[in-house]
Amino acid sequence: MVERKEYLARIAAWREKQVIKVVTGVRRCGKSTLLSQYIDWLKASGVDEDQIIFVNLEDPEFESLHHQQALYAYVQKQLRKNKYTYVFIDEVQQCLDFEKAIDGLFIKKHVDLYITGSNAHLLSGELATLLSGRYVEINMLPLSFAEYLTFTKNPIDLRLALNNYLRFGSFPYAAVLGADFNTDAGMIKTYIDGIYNTILIKDVVKRTGTTDIGLLENIIKFLSHTVGSPISAKKISDTINS
Repeated sequence: MVERKEYLARIAAWREKQVIKVVTGVRRCGKSTLLSQYIDWLKASGVDEDQIIFVNLEDPEFESLHHQQALYAYVQKQLRKNKYTYVFIDEVQQCLDFEKAIDGLFIKKHVDLYITGSNAHLLSGELATLLSGRYVEINMLPLSFAEYLTFTKNPIDLRLALNNYLRFGSFPYAAVLGADFNTDAGMIKTYIDGIYNTILIKDVVKRTGTTDIGLLENIIKFLSHTVGSPISAKKISDTINS
């Protein structure tokens, strides 16, 4: 597991500060991995195992916690007295009315609270409404090129590494798949297509209520081909109509 040192330093800087730490970012950019790395860092710094509570709400094991009262009760029962408890809730949006549980935990003494969610569910404007004045947002991106090089087995060949970075993108597992430069390109493309379709169908379509997926895909293709150029709704409409 390659450390995301920049984000690890950013999240560690907020340790035990009286705010909710919210890690957001596109799907598969490494939010859950960052939490795991931070937990390891806490243990290495002397934090006991029973001071850490980790809940992944996408794991069927925690399906019973998809309501705010159940989530609050589960965490509250395990809080340590007179010692900090570090609470991590991954994919918090899976819990109905999660902000009520988060508010309840936030007012407890010696609770250091961290949550994650995808950008499709926790946009900045919504965070400001749900957690007004009580949070800091750490927006996470996929790999920078410097980080990407740490995933490759042959970082000396910078030209080839850069070509792959530009060709396949910077999602961490895509970098793992292409680390030896010999992986079938079709395999990497299939993985990236899966991320794209998940974001399109589970996030964009579900969030906006769009019914014409074909039209949406045409708009996306048009926008991707005009990066860096002035754009307007009329230009999109004229292009599609033509």
